Amino acid sequence: MLLLYGLLGGFLLGVGRLPVPWQALLLSIAIYVALPLLAGYITRKSVIAAKGKEWFNEKFLHFLTPVTIIALLITLVLLFSFKGEVILSNPLTILWIAIPLFIQTVFIFCVGYALARVLKLSYPDAAPSAMIGASNHFEVAIATSTMLFGLSSGAALATVVGVLIEVPVMLMLVKVCLRTKTWFNSNCD
Repeated sequence: MLLLYGLLGGFLLGVGRLPVPWQALLLSIAIYVALPLLAGYITRKSVIAAKGKEWFNEKFLHFLTPVTIIALLITLVLLFSFKGEVILSNPLTILWIAIPLFIQTVFIFCVGYALARVLKLSYPDAAPSAMIGASNHFEVAIATSTMLFGLSSGAALATVVGVLIEVPVMLMLVKVCLRTKTWFNSNCD
């Protein structure tokens, strides 16, 4: 994803005839995708080297889990505080953004989940595959659109609405996965 994200983003923006400098696109990917990935990799390696894999899995990850949830909530609160008035004053625009996002997310999930069943994947492989496939990676989209077009742009609004839609839709799809767990082979190869 990291290698193809910039190329795919540039291609799709070019199709939409949006002039976006490649440097800005690559910089946003470096800052918001590559840097956190590298920081996570270095942290994992250094903590495991210092404390061991068991300590990393049992202590460090349990400490880090609430931190990531709190960081996500802070991000959402900040985004909605900047865009809350626009969202409330333009319900029809929000609906026009939300409906296709809902349909797209559910459709891609269904295709991925059905394909996983046809391929006889185990549930631990099928569920995450379908969920990741359906994800729109709005955290990167928000960062990129804000950096390229500014916080008051329509692109930033669309990405904020995307998060507003994606979070409950993904939670709904998690419920679907949990209820259909028996459709899949249970072995964890």
